[in-house]
Amino acid sequence: MIATEPKASIQGGEFLIKETPASQVFIPEEFTEEQQMIAATCREFLEREIWPRLNEIDNAKSPGLISSLMDKAGELGLLGTGVPEEYGGFGMSFNTSMLVAEVTGAGHSFSVALSAHTGIGTLPIVYYGNDDQKSRYLPKLATGEWKAAYCLTEPDSGSDANSGKTKATLSEDGKQYILNGQKMWITNGGFADVYIVFAKIDDGSGQPDKNLSAFIVERSFEGITMNEPEHKMGIKGSDTRQIFFNDCKVPVENLLSERGNGFKIAVNILNIGRIKLGVAAVGGSKEVINNAIRYANERKQFKTPISQFGAIKHKLAEMAVKVYASETASYRAGQNIDDLIEDLKGQGMDDASAKLKALEQFAIECALMKVHGSETLDYVVDEGVQVYGGMGYSADAPMDRSYRDARINRIFEGTNEINRMLIVDMLLKRAMKGELDLMGPAMAVSKEIMSIPDFNSDEEEGLFVAEKKVLRNLKKAALMVAGAAVQKFMMSLSDEQEILMNIADMAIEIYAAESALLRVEKLITMQGEDSVTLQKQMALIYLHEAVEKINSAGRAAITSFAEGDELRGMLMGLKRFTKIEPMNLKDARRQIADAMIAENKYIF
Repeated sequence: MIATEPKASIQGGEFLIKETPASQVFIPEEFTEEQQMIAATCREFLEREIWPRLNEIDNAKSPGLISSLMDKAGELGLLGTGVPEEYGGFGMSFNTSMLVAEVTGAGHSFSVALSAHTGIGTLPIVYYGNDDQKSRYLPKLATGEWKAAYCLTEPDSGSDANSGKTKATLSEDGKQYILNGQKMWITNGGFADVYIVFAKIDDGSGQPDKNLSAFIVERSFEGITMNEPEHKMGIKGSDTRQIFFNDCKVPVENLLSERGNGFKIAVNILNIGRIKLGVAAVGGSKEVINNAIRYANERKQFKTPISQFGAIKHKLAEMAVKVYASETASYRAGQNIDDLIEDLKGQGMDDASAKLKALEQFAIECALMKVHGSETLDYVVDEGVQVYGGMGYSADAPMDRSYRDARINRIFEGTNEINRMLIVDMLLKRAMKGELDLMGPAMAVSKEIMSIPDFNSDEEEGLFVAEKKVLRNLKKAALMVAGAAVQKFMMSLSDEQEILMNIADMAIEIYAAESALLRVEKLITMQGEDSVTLQKQMALIYLHEAVEKINSAGRAAITSFAEGDELRGMLMGLKRFTKIEPMNLKDARRQIADAMIAENKYIF
């Protein structure tokens, strides 16, 4: 049922029905020397310009400080990573831009401003702008001479983005759109020079289009006003405002892409924002772990550093295991996107169209990694506070800021609940279109449940034979639940949000666990098994914990809709598909923690 395919055939969502060879997966250890130098530049910038000024950034009374720091980032080239070279950028690969996002993700409020500018603020023009628009705006955005913001959300339009009420009315002479409306939660709003604004075009009939259109709006255009910065729980240094457009005159040539294409632009740009948010959360998590390890080594109780206590070692190891899996899965997906971009360009597609198509193809993985990365960071900061104990609750210690700043990530770029439902929705839509064969394997699994288990299967050879069988069975569990839910609810499945989220959780854990195992398998072929003992322990710990989570999510879903013999049969199948040989997880965690404690930092 689960087959191996050539690298070029990897498509979004296929991880649930196909087995990817380790040789086809990119791992962080494969970053080139140039990419590592780029990462080092980002770290040095944080160490020199950001971390010493975190309090100053959070307490700034105006956006001038963040804006000036953006200028310095622009001087280093950090704002032009995704801009093509012909427009003053560096035209980096997608995974390289992911690496920049990861490292700068430890920059708290600054990282929010940076990602808003380089991602949702600039990329709509990169991917959807015409030659004139690109020539006018991208060189200034790449250097930081101009800063960008993205105006989508409205007071009554959040997750339902297409319900926005902002209107753009064509002037009588047909030369301008007159923009009227209100946007809120606009990152960089107070100092941006360019806004990507979404509105519905009204020809004057009073009945605006059903779909959004997108516009490039300069700060210098008349009719733009804004409130004072919002007072937020975290990311206090990020300039977040409400923006008002009152008869703002926008030249018709500043319509981005085509009329009515705004919702598609928003969705595709959010795909980029999601996966980069996930990998930025990895960078933030690593810095929190570093702080937690250093404090645990310094803090003594009962005349012993608390890093020597089993309870603390458990926390440090669990933090590391989750981050390792999230990092691995992020770059796996990022390289899949890069590979598809190159394939499509090889088939004659232009660069921008190839990137959009590739991102659309892997939108499932983008949503998946947004959820996993943001929830990993939330876990890490919560445990970081606990490692610090009472000092963790003090605003003078670093965990206070990390804890508060992390919380927004489960809301940014679509809430995690919305993203969970999108994961399943996109999987099922692709199946309905014939782009992804989910129901065939799901039917095969339903037949397998009713059959006698085969205990005499042929012996396989290679690394992680038993673990790969576990993964195949976990995929069967997810397919069983998803297939039964589709048959039960058909078109009304979208109303069963709890079940959708259960299925999404199964998919998320499968992808992360498989990614971690494939990374270690590839490392063993590159470096030998003796050199990656700890990484192997991390992958196995994650797999064991994923089995438990998938069993729990599957049970929650099954008991929500199945009854009688169907219920008993599916629970029996779930039990069969979520088995794994036990291992001493405590000792494995201690080995991981001891290695980090000895180095006084996250080492993987």
